[in-house]
Amino acid sequence: MAKKLTIAVLFFLAALLLIGCNDDEKDKESQKESDSASEAIETEDVKEEETEKVEEEAAASSLLLHAPAIPTTIDEMANQLPGLFAGADNIYDYADEIKQEFDKVGPLPENPTDEEYDQYLRYIYSLVAEDYPNPEDVIKQWQFASFGNPDLPDSRYHFKPNYNIEILLDASGSMANYAGSRTRMEIAKEAILQFVQKVPKKANVSLRVYGHEGTGADRDKELSCSTIEQVYGFAPYDEEKFKNALSEFEPAGWTPLAGALSAAKESMASFHTDDHTNLIYVVSDGIETCDGDPVAVAEELSQSDIQPIINIIGFQTDQEAQKQLQEIARVADGIYATANNQEELQAEFKRAEEVLEAWEKWKRDALKDVKAGQVDASFDIIAIHNKWSSITRRTMNNMWRLITQLDELEFITFEQRMELDARRKEIKDDIEELVRELRKNLEQMKAESFEEAQQQIEKIFQEQNS
Repeated sequence: MAKKLTIAVLFFLAALLLIGCNDDEKDKESQKESDSASEAIETEDVKEEETEKVEEEAAASSLLLHAPAIPTTIDEMANQLPGLFAGADNIYDYADEIKQEFDKVGPLPENPTDEEYDQYLRYIYSLVAEDYPNPEDVIKQWQFASFGNPDLPDSRYHFKPNYNIEILLDASGSMANYAGSRTRMEIAKEAILQFVQKVPKKANVSLRVYGHEGTGADRDKELSCSTIEQVYGFAPYDEEKFKNALSEFEPAGWTPLAGALSAAKESMASFHTDDHTNLIYVVSDGIETCDGDPVAVAEELSQSDIQPIINIIGFQTDQEAQKQLQEIARVADGIYATANNQEELQAEFKRAEEVLEAWEKWKRDALKDVKAGQVDASFDIIAIHNKWSSITRRTMNNMWRLITQLDELEFITFEQRMELDARRKEIKDDIEELVRELRKNLEQMKAESFEEAQQQIEKIFQEQNS
């Protein structure tokens, strides 16, 4: 009996030992699986970090590679777009924004190549670049000021029996923004009123507004985009009626610019260019937001039987809007002008007032007018030269201040700062030479243009008196 008991105890102990061994094996396998999972997670985290790092480096490289080239011609200068810090009075006030921008591209390498220096400098320039007045618009303004000469090559500038003016006014929500102490809309209304008060009595005037219903919310998009209204005309100017028309709307919603141009085309369809001089003024502070294509519509409009002269005034526009409005003027062979304040907006309408006055008196004292126009052109040249010079000085100063700020923010070393500044000075010299070249070219064009105009007028008078 004792022997049987001993055997039973031995079997029990063996079973316990087996169970213990199995548990140990399971624990080891479980630990092994846990360790493998942890290693896999760590490996995945490392891969994600490496991927993020590669993506960040690629994004930084892309920003530098795609920074616009620094202009080397007058045309490139005239068409460059303003940067994030364009016209900054004190670049040091933007330290946080500068750090945010350069966090995207990172610091200069310790030993930069020439290409890396150039890429970094291009990016710096793109941030402080400013909008230069386009000399092509000055030349077009000279032609506009010569309005009425029957020998001008562009028949749109010949005087016709009828004169029609349509003003398209952007009444989208952004026109409620302030420009100084008054809203953009208040300033625009006043400038338009002053303009139409000076038009000849027989001229037909129209005022069309767009985007003045609803809000800028998505739910109001359809309402706002479909709201394009001719609130006055076509009719000769009547002060009371026109003032009432101006009071009927306030800035509200979206920007159906393409629709407004289409409506203008439809309303002017009977004004054939053979007998009508047609002017369209667009005053806008923003880009098309109603899914239309204002560039295509403007091109169609310019090729229609109306053949209007389209004048675009960009009022405190951002870079994207400016680009679109300039393109509208380009395809329509019109005139684009930027107005950043009330004085500049009124100055653009003042040019039109002078043309309208000439409609009634062109051939009177023709030679005298040409000489006066030559004087005005000289002032135009001085003005654009001074503007280009002041923009260049401010841009170059802001480049230097931005480079200094990058040193203080430790994106570049002191030695790199000095090298970047040496390269900046070379750019400054090149651009200043372009400014001098611009003035020389405009002076030559002015002399040739007005000498030819004088000869044409003398020829006309000789034929009339023979």
